[in-house]
Amino acid sequence: MPELPEVETVKRGLTPAMEGAVIAHAQVNRPDLRWPFPERMAERLTGARVNSLRRRSKYILADLDTQETLLIHLGMSGRMTVSGDPLGQFVHEHPQTEKHDHVVLDMDNGARITFNDPRRFGAMDLLESATADSHKLLSVLGPEPLGNDFHEDHLLGAFRGRNTPVKSALLDQGIIAGLGNIYVCEALFRAGISPRRKAGQISAHRVAALVPIIRQVLHDAIRAGGSSLKDFRQASGELGYFQHSFDAYGREGEPCRREGCAGSIARITQSGRSTFYCVKCQR
Repeated sequence: MPELPEVETVKRGLTPAMEGAVIAHAQVNRPDLRWPFPERMAERLTGARVNSLRRRSKYILADLDTQETLLIHLGMSGRMTVSGDPLGQFVHEHPQTEKHDHVVLDMDNGARITFNDPRRFGAMDLLESATADSHKLLSVLGPEPLGNDFHEDHLLGAFRGRNTPVKSALLDQGIIAGLGNIYVCEALFRAGISPRRKAGQISAHRVAALVPIIRQVLHDAIRAGGSSLKDFRQASGELGYFQHSFDAYGREGEPCRREGCAGSIARITQSGRSTFYCVKCQR
């Protein structure tokens, strides 16, 4: 499933084509994805101007001049791609409609936004803009790891007394919004912290050091256009390439890349998810 860097990459790719433009025509080709589309979604979107595009955790939010906000979740295999962009960032013309093109938005500037999702685990919904942030999907989220509300004191407080492994704590969206399996593995590797260690037993200075490390991992991934493992594509249709920089994730049995470490990357299962780490240098 796309994590924060992938969703941020898609949002940034959509912004030039969508922000400030009017949805001249919205086409919805099925009644549902992960859950049913809202009633009259195509009608409610057609004619609406996109005032702003933002990201919250793993959701893209398009605030419309109709006082509604379009919530988008890519799910496991969802893609949002742009064609016919008049700004010249996307050179390909509008492609032929494909089987899994479930929602198509034709903008008044000539751009077309296509939501394609073969596995149909993605979702779209329309929320009242005034109360969007209190929606049940958004109100439970913790601070954005790239925002000012994510800091040393927050993480220390969240970890205090916790008997769960630090890997599980960092995946808790109520503690930090948007982190997923890949980037938690990478952050813990850079911090030299074992994913098995109990969150409440990590020293304060090591917890504090995690904050800038998490930020840097995410910044590095965003600069690389995210990680393309199976289905992820940028809005331009191109692959991300941060997967070529993984130090831990997916490297089971390979040598540790930390200078001076003779260990290798192991894989264990935690809460049904694969965890990758160096047994020797992550303590």
